[in-house]
Amino acid sequence: MAATEVDGHVEHPLLEDGAIEQRRYQTTLAATAREDDTLVCLPTGLGKTAVSLLVTAHRLHEVGGKALLLAPTKPLTQQHADFYRSALTIPDDEIVVFTGDVRPDDRAALWTDATIVVATPQVVENDLVGNRIDLSTVTHLTFDECHRATGDYAYNYIAERYHEDADDPLVTAMSASPGDDEESILAVCENLGVDEVAVMTEDDADVDRYTHDTELDWIRIELPEDVVEIRDALNDVIKDRLSQLKEMGVTNKSSASVSEREINEITAKLRELMSNDKSEGYTGMSLLAEVRKLRTAVTYVETQSVEVLRRYFERQKQAARSSGASKADQRLVSDPRVREAMRKAEDHDDLHPKFRRARMILAETLGIDDGERVIVFTESRDTAETLTDFLGEHFSVERFVGQSDTEGSDGMTQSEQQDVLERFRAGEFEVLVSTSVAEEGLDVPEVDLVLFYEPVPTAIRAIQRKGRTGRQASGRVAVLLAEDTRDEAYFWKARNDQKRMQSELRTLKSSAEEIEAELIDDQTGLADYDASRSVSDGEGADGAAEDGNSRGEAGGQSGTRTGGAPGSQNGDSSAEDDGQAGLDAFARQQGDGSSAASSGDGSGDADGTSDRDGVTPAAGTDGDGIEIVVDQREMDSSIAKDLSRRDGVETGLETLAVGDYVASDRVVVERKTVTDFLDTLTGGDRSMFEQVGDAARHYARPVVIIEGGDLYGARNVHHKAIQGALASLAVDFGASIMQTADEAETADLLETLARREQESGREVSVHGEKQSKTLPEQQEYVVSAIAEVGPVIARSLLAHFGSVAAVMTAEKEALLDVEGVGDVTAERIREVAAAEYDGDGAPDD
Repeated sequence: MAATEVDGHVEHPLLEDGAIEQRRYQTTLAATAREDDTLVCLPTGLGKTAVSLLVTAHRLHEVGGKALLLAPTKPLTQQHADFYRSALTIPDDEIVVFTGDVRPDDRAALWTDATIVVATPQVVENDLVGNRIDLSTVTHLTFDECHRATGDYAYNYIAERYHEDADDPLVTAMSASPGDDEESILAVCENLGVDEVAVMTEDDADVDRYTHDTELDWIRIELPEDVVEIRDALNDVIKDRLSQLKEMGVTNKSSASVSEREINEITAKLRELMSNDKSEGYTGMSLLAEVRKLRTAVTYVETQSVEVLRRYFERQKQAARSSGASKADQRLVSDPRVREAMRKAEDHDDLHPKFRRARMILAETLGIDDGERVIVFTESRDTAETLTDFLGEHFSVERFVGQSDTEGSDGMTQSEQQDVLERFRAGEFEVLVSTSVAEEGLDVPEVDLVLFYEPVPTAIRAIQRKGRTGRQASGRVAVLLAEDTRDEAYFWKARNDQKRMQSELRTLKSSAEEIEAELIDDQTGLADYDASRSVSDGEGADGAAEDGNSRGEAGGQSGTRTGGAPGSQNGDSSAEDDGQAGLDAFARQQGDGSSAASSGDGSGDADGTSDRDGVTPAAGTDGDGIEIVVDQREMDSSIAKDLSRRDGVETGLETLAVGDYVASDRVVVERKTVTDFLDTLTGGDRSMFEQVGDAARHYARPVVIIEGGDLYGARNVHHKAIQGALASLAVDFGASIMQTADEAETADLLETLARREQESGREVSVHGEKQSKTLPEQQEYVVSAIAEVGPVIARSLLAHFGSVAAVMTAEKEALLDVEGVGDVTAERIREVAAAEYDGDGAPDD
């Protein structure tokens, strides 16, 4: 049923009366988006979310199922959820928010009963890999701030899974600034499976009446002489380090104004030297690390303030004094010119001229012009804090920063962020000083002035920031620009990018049909979406199957070696080409558990069976597939997402106490890259051997996968040291050692291991087989089995309370006294210890 317009508002069975103002451009965009997978482009502040809500209401009413809305930040998800609850007739408890603050088990339960889920993408990505949610019934998926759909961002994986898994999919992608050029806009569309583009600009008649002129002022500021002296001293050190790199032949630049693109080119050349085991590569990389740090320092003193530079220098000095400090850190703080710059910074008792100019502009806006609210944006949290203190002497000011803590600065909790925004909307204070967290989509109220403390180098971010003003009335944007600094470069880059983006959006609008045809040509169509996909962006990797996804037989493991030093690889993944049966064919033939691929110590039951009392399946299957449990920390790689896409493979996601992947109740896999493995030998870190030792105590057949290139040639490490480590893993710990070329090949091997184990009748257990443990080990095992409690916290709890019984009977306040125990962990322990058992594994109410 289409929405109708009544008394200036949109009417629909799922809309509250008077909830959505009738705006023709919104209903026009919604009409397009409800028919096809659509990119909706609309200037900031003109109601993209209302468009998505209209499409969601239509789909839920006409098709049924549930809707999923993804937004990149926690505050934004809460804002969307509040809007949906106020605008829709759907019960509030059926509109739920998924963020990392909601426990995984709770999310799985909430998903089942929810009609609309508003979530951060990382949480949904984890829940898909962990098989906690099912997208089959999702009839509308919205990607807010969709310009983020590049690289490995979670949007891309979720879109791929959605088009595969949903019975009746529809995508709406939303952004005020989808990309800097046509190529990037098309890439976003392709990554999200979008083939329709709907654009409204401020030039459209339907939109024009809802926009107002925004005055843009570029305010140029001259640096004082003493600040220039500090900058020049740092630039001299940059020139010196670049001159040394020039002598190595990796650059022909020695100017301190070297660009980021040129820095990346130098990095690539140094990595090539390192891969060829040339000592110059390591020396050069250390010098380049200094250049990067010094460039940051120059940016701070030029564009932020000397106070911010002082804080940065202090962090560098602490890093140089810490154990394991790099040579770059130590050289940096000991260089006489840097030390002189530090001294001058300490002696500098004046503010950056931007501070005083900012105060003058705010006084003009809030005093002379009778303005009510101002947002000041800055790139640096240090600057945000210093500005808040400085401006707070003259105005009512509060800061707004992200949730993560940084060195020397506490973040804000989600509730703190919401409280600040609510009070700003209510007019309880005049000035909000914010980092980039308020740029995207947040319902920040209309303001009289947006002040950029510095220019931003991308058009997308500039457009997002400017959108905070000029919505209900004329607004003003002022940008502070320090002359002859990086501010100048960012100014010209952002200005040119914005002109290009506006041109591209006009092109998108005027040539929509041609663009859509190009999208359809570039995409293979949803029916062929699966077959054309490569495994985890692994195009071109040796061992890839013809269809690019290695989804079939795992016979492509001819390059995998077991038991000791790696041999040569031929990269040939086709079982038919070389007459080999392939590993999973071998697994079926040797399903009795007696194959030579078993652990080198020959231990375990020869018939492949074991006493499985107490085995806990970690992920369910339909009986025809296999399951692999993945450690949460392995989500940094593409392996888990790769496995989750494969037919007949089900992945579970846990915080494992032992290992990285669990293939059965006796096989656990510890994955190490070649770099990680060699770091163990050269850095004195014994954690690898401790991890494998833990694996051997809990699982009969531990496996170590070493992933990457040439183990013996990657570094200047003596081959006997490498062989000694391999021998220790095999002999001392009974581990089987295998090597893979890359993440795609590791995924293939994990699938083969799990299939071999489970098709021979073994189950999956995140705790492994019963092992003979010491009493302390058994006590640690019992406590660490509670969700949110790992082995480290278990040991801390037992050391603090003295016994398992004391841990289980401790009150929450006492639990919080233990290092590493927070509210969530303490509540979980009390819940497990105190809840009545109902026989189904769920606590009674």
